[in-house]
Amino acid sequence: MSSLKEIKSRIASVKNTLKITSAMKMVASAKLHKAQTAIAGKLPYEQKLHHILAGILQDDDLQKSLHDELGFGNPHGHSPVMLQDISFDELPSRDKVSRVAIVAVSSSSSMCGSFNATLIRQFDQTMDQLLKSGYSKEDVDLYVVGKKIADHAGRKGYHVEADLSEIAGKPDYDAAVELADALVESFSCGEVSQVILLYSHFESTSSQPVVRENYLPLALHDYGYTDEPVDYILEPDPLQLVRDLLPKVLKLKMYAVLLDASAAEHAARTLAMQIASDNAKDLISELTLEYNKSRQQAITAEILDLVGGSFN
Repeated sequence: MSSLKEIKSRIASVKNTLKITSAMKMVASAKLHKAQTAIAGKLPYEQKLHHILAGILQDDDLQKSLHDELGFGNPHGHSPVMLQDISFDELPSRDKVSRVAIVAVSSSSSMCGSFNATLIRQFDQTMDQLLKSGYSKEDVDLYVVGKKIADHAGRKGYHVEADLSEIAGKPDYDAAVELADALVESFSCGEVSQVILLYSHFESTSSQPVVRENYLPLALHDYGYTDEPVDYILEPDPLQLVRDLLPKVLKLKMYAVLLDASAAEHAARTLAMQIASDNAKDLISELTLEYNKSRQQAITAEILDLVGGSFN
């Protein structure tokens, strides 16, 4: 059994740890509130803009006009196929898509529970599926946001096209635009034929599932594409609107992904620090009980010694 001094020292140590975890929880909670405010203001706008774009593109005449300019629905044309009717999280096969780019978003710091481990596990599963589909490591360009995924990709020997860890947890619209422009340029030039996003989605404070979705080409059916055409009154002409809307949608989507991943990280850290604080409080209660029992035993032993000595 530990001595009273050792138990008292452990209680003091755990109390100091509790102060740290409580402070970290308060900081993470404040950052989460700020991130929630940001994502609440941007995500509905980005989704509605994508919905409008999908509605405009249901017009058959417009699709024909876009064949030459954007390659819509024309995989054999010379233009890149920017918009297609594909599955939201469909992974390509080597015989259809020659080269793939993956944007993986993790955190750059720890103390956020299984946040990074879950993302890395999903990343490994995605890479395994691509390798089984006939791809090699050299056929996949990685754009990593966050030191955790960057370090993991380096250990695995994957080709990292760009390391953007400096913006992890600090979403910046200009940085998101630069990343979106780089991906669109790579896609438009034919360097990659599909761009996949891999990030944690802020569903609630207790849930941050990892999302895998296609960034390019755009999957219209998941943004309000319906069988019945939407009767929009358009000004100026639809083709010009698509020219203006498409880059905005792509840039806003990337910014929304970074905001979403940042909110998920802060939520995971808040929850982890809450659990750590609760465990510290439970441990303090157990140690205090053990301390009181040991102290009572010591007092009882001393009394017995005194009583025994009085009869001698």
